[in-house]
Amino acid sequence: MTWLTVGTDAVLGVFALMFAFLWFQFRLRAFLGGAGVVVAYATSEVVKLVVQEERPCRTRPSLAECPEPGDWSFPSNHSVIAGASAMAIWALHRTLGWVAAVCALAAAASRVVVGVHYVHDVLAGLALGALVSWGVAVLVKKKLQPKQLGNADAPTVVMSRLR
Repeated sequence: MTWLTVGTDAVLGVFALMFAFLWFQFRLRAFLGGAGVVVAYATSEVVKLVVQEERPCRTRPSLAECPEPGDWSFPSNHSVIAGASAMAIWALHRTLGWVAAVCALAAAASRVVVGVHYVHDVLAGLALGALVSWGVAVLVKKKLQPKQLGNADAPTVVMSRLR
């Protein structure tokens, strides 16, 4: 096991630490951001079942242990979680969001480098995660009235940040 294989999983822990830090400042928004990540992950699992693309490590050597057969390659779950987390964190805290974006790109790249995903798996994963996280934020914002959440604890500011 190399530092790269450990790093592909450790970066997910970095996102968890960022959400924990943001929890103390933006309780409900941080929770809803995490909920968007969970929805993005569930969506990626459905896509994996539909696409059923074999992993590159099945046909060539890789640095990481190849997951069991039936654990499909497209899209990369690590990248989906990274993209969704980066979008949610960026919506909560712009500075941490830039750090999260760099971490997301590093997480996605590491999955290709260790040989368990193709480039299109991680690019699709990043995009899917970010879009689902953003979509969940938009839906929550439409469903909940600002007075229910309070001005300081609105679900997201994604829309204003993306304009």
